Amino acid sequence: MAGNGEIQWCFSQVKGTLDDDVTEADIISCVEFNHDGDLLATGDKGGRVVIFQRDPVSKNCIPRRGEYNVYSTFQSHEPEFDYLKSLEIEEKINKIRWLKRKNQAHFLLSTNDKTIKLWKVSERDKRVEGYNTKEENGQMRDPSCITALRVPVIKPMELMVEASPRRIFANAHTYHINSISVNSDQETYLSADDLRINLWHLEITDQSFNIVDIKPTNMEELTEVITAAEFHPKECNLFVYSSSKGTIRLCDMRAAALCDRHSKLFEEPEDPTNRSFFSEIISSISDVKLSNTGRYMISRDYLSVKVWDLHMETKPIESYPVHEYLRSKLCSLYENDCIFDKFECCWNGTDTAIMTGSYNNFFRMFDRTTRRDATLEASRDIAKPKTLLKPRKVCTGGKRKKDEISVDCLDFNKKILHTAWHPSENIIAVAATNNLFLFQDKF
Repeated sequence: MAGNGEIQWCFSQVKGTLDDDVTEADIISCVEFNHDGDLLATGDKGGRVVIFQRDPVSKNCIPRRGEYNVYSTFQSHEPEFDYLKSLEIEEKINKIRWLKRKNQAHFLLSTNDKTIKLWKVSERDKRVEGYNTKEENGQMRDPSCITALRVPVIKPMELMVEASPRRIFANAHTYHINSISVNSDQETYLSADDLRINLWHLEITDQSFNIVDIKPTNMEELTEVITAAEFHPKECNLFVYSSSKGTIRLCDMRAAALCDRHSKLFEEPEDPTNRSFFSEIISSISDVKLSNTGRYMISRDYLSVKVWDLHMETKPIESYPVHEYLRSKLCSLYENDCIFDKFECCWNGTDTAIMTGSYNNFFRMFDRTTRRDATLEASRDIAKPKTLLKPRKVCTGGKRKKDEISVDCLDFNKKILHTAWHPSENIIAVAATNNLFLFQDKF
């Protein structure tokens, strides 16, 4: 967003290869900053988690820069097979969530369709030498050869980052997990699939509590599914979940053990003039995010982002069209399955701006204060440090101006589904297929 004191975005760096030969396993499936923004994690369809660490020089220089280097890479999930249902379970990482840091190590949750894992990421720059019962290579010594007592010594070594699974939470979901969210108490978290939401304790792997169950007795009567769920950032008893019917429910765990009865229902009445065959599909909410203060939340449906006040259920207080020019293309988008794409959305650190993705590697930013918006592009053409991002415009008909792109020329195979905003600075991460683009405000 540029002009009138607004932020101008420039390219910082790109992680990944800029060639056209992309394997399915390399496609990024989630992006998440940790709570202080010094680490950035990505998950991909191959089950890998890559953690980037902010470069200390870029953080401490003036002006500050948002540059990240690879910190750790590990295989989080492997492909599995459900023999009871004769189904393959993909290794694709659906979501990553960081826990707040309590000691030197970092902890994060990652999930595929069925299994959630808690990972510990720690550094080691010292090693112990001079064991009594084992050799330096780890082999146990013959007890008869041990004739004297040695005091082991600690020696420095090259820094090593280790990722180890501390907990594995499995066998609790019949359907595919679409959301995980850590509670503000940092002791519990929720996991949601199409029909149920479970509450877990981080120390207990073999038991979870079912807090929402919308599965009908007869599956032929199924009318909606859960699409996303998130805990309130401050009130540990509150959480929200969205549905394919375009509704968001706020639940209070103090009211009942099973939160089938919501405390509040957020739903915008449908405009009869826009009613069409595709209305139900495009009204499905693909993502919901509560603001950092906990007063507001944003929801993303196919064509727009809406801001809701938790004190007002009747309608959103703000609504931003993301790509309204696609309304006339819904038929072809239905035929190529793009209409079912699940775009995510995110807040900036001060809750004054929103970001979400679109097609043609476009992503959209909305300034809530000035009500200005910008369409920017994550492309290889701007992959040079400090390159200023030029706003892009889509032409819907008539004469096309020089800098505009026709709606008929948009590439629907290039889509920005996953984005993340640094918790305290204007640094954004945008996943474009197998590349992670990092942008920041103009130096």
